[in-house]
Amino acid sequence: MFLTLTTTGTPERPATDLGYLLHKHPEKSQAFSTSFGTAHVLYPEADAERCTAALLLEVDAVALVRRGEGKGRGGAPDAALAQYVNDRPYAASSLLAVALSAVFSSAMRGVCTARPELAARPLPLRIEVPSLPARGGAALVRRLFEPLGWDVTAEPVPLDERFPEWGDSRYVRLVLESATLTLAEALRHLYVLLPVLDDAKHYWVAPDEVDKLLRAGEGWLPDHPEQKLITSRYLARRWSLTRAAMERLELVRLAETDDSEVEEIDNAVAEETETEEKPAPLAVQRREAILTALRAAGATRVLDLGCGQGQLVQALLKDPAYTEIVGVDVSVRALTIAGRRLKLDRMGERQAARVKLLQGSLAYTDSRLKGYDAAVLSEVVEHVDPPRLPALEYAVFDAARPRTVLVTTPNVEYNVRWESLPAGHVRHGDHRFEWTREEFRAWAGAVAERHGYGVEFVPVGPDDPEVGPPTQMAVFARDVTEGKKEAKAA
Repeated sequence: MFLTLTTTGTPERPATDLGYLLHKHPEKSQAFSTSFGTAHVLYPEADAERCTAALLLEVDAVALVRRGEGKGRGGAPDAALAQYVNDRPYAASSLLAVALSAVFSSAMRGVCTARPELAARPLPLRIEVPSLPARGGAALVRRLFEPLGWDVTAEPVPLDERFPEWGDSRYVRLVLESATLTLAEALRHLYVLLPVLDDAKHYWVAPDEVDKLLRAGEGWLPDHPEQKLITSRYLARRWSLTRAAMERLELVRLAETDDSEVEEIDNAVAEETETEEKPAPLAVQRREAILTALRAAGATRVLDLGCGQGQLVQALLKDPAYTEIVGVDVSVRALTIAGRRLKLDRMGERQAARVKLLQGSLAYTDSRLKGYDAAVLSEVVEHVDPPRLPALEYAVFDAARPRTVLVTTPNVEYNVRWESLPAGHVRHGDHRFEWTREEFRAWAGAVAERHGYGVEFVPVGPDDPEVGPPTQMAVFARDVTEGKKEAKAA
């Protein structure tokens, strides 16, 4: 992983002033230890006319895996070989952004101890990144950097030069040139936009990432035309963090427009003033309804089938009454995110023993899912093609056969209450269908009858007198007498 910073100068203003700004002497080669490898700073050329500083990052793939970057614990599915054989040692990513911040922290803050006047001086800069992953291609690279005052060259790297017919890879060779920016501004641009272009972070994205983004984006992000994309990708598409960052960026923009401080703008309500409590989001209400039903069923060993990014698993872990929690999803990416959300790599042994993440498809029977008290399918069935519903039904209600099954799904009748949803559209592009209350009751009743369960229906969210609740939940309970017969037979 390699990046170079080049500037030019004159005898009066030598290019080697770059060494003062970076706090790294041009005549020395220095190495810095990081949690994922070693960062080297060296100067391939350094004289009065031209000076180049290079940052070479050697990534230790083994150390990266051992400290849990990008993987979970307790069965989270990262292909074993892919953890060691990937593009991290070669392509610029969030790892390089972290190294920039660590090695050039003073320069990024605009601090130059030896020559303070240099920090505010624009420099003729040329930055080269030989291999940069760019999800969105060269066009997106230009849309991100050109509004910041850079002349951008983004050359797509072919998959294989010997076979041009294969086309281009997702990598580009990036060259940025500008004579109007300070070094601090340039480094902050790179710190934010390298992981944005990679569209991935190799560490857990916590709420403090919002503060990091706003600090690095000060002076340029509030007015950037791709602000929303930058914010969402930098924060790993975590909706709550993205919303918080966008709100704060809007306050900054308004303050700049009004030539005032942010605190003066954000003072509509005094801290001690009580305001009307906002209703909980539907996702939160849905989890609360599920937790209430699980407690009523007396479940201690629970399956979250179609666990997605692990929100319900996280809620279950907070209650010690649940002794075993298993999240299952077909998506490796979703399970990886769930592992990061749960911080499985940093979890104590006793807590880690309570949870597992498994890759699996609900279209097939799975012996690992037998013998549990309860199974939850929260917003899952509507993502399944109708012809495959019988396979899901058999895998859950016949093969796995938990004592209790909870199924939640959207109520399509309620869609007319969503002002932002066009008429006739489903709530999510991946929904294969959305049922009316009558259709859901018919399906659930037939499933219960075929497999020896009773079923009750619970509204989730505001129960509109005309169209019903936004989410409908079916609570399946296996017939008690049948359970006794099975126990006696065993």
